[in-house]
Amino acid sequence: MTDAATRPPLPDHLSIDPRSPHYVAEVFEHDVGIKFNGKERTDVEEYCISESWVKVPAGKTLDRKGKPLLLKLKGKVEAYYR
Repeated sequence: MTDAATRPPLPDHLSIDPRSPHYVAEVFEHDVGIKFNGKERTDVEEYCISESWVKVPAGKTLDRKGKPLLLKLKGKVEAYYR
């Protein structure tokens, strides 16, 4: 299990958008999982563990720049490596 030793620690706040200041490329070299209120979510765009929220797309709705419109959901957030 040397792979677990080489993984970087998961940050408190992480985003999948490379333009975000909360994007960490080293983390995305591994498969990251998010549990929100006890259920695994596969559509999380951004999360913050200390503030207990996740941002998920609002269906197929896009903002004026063509990015998915995001909803902020509050609840218990757990991030882990799969």
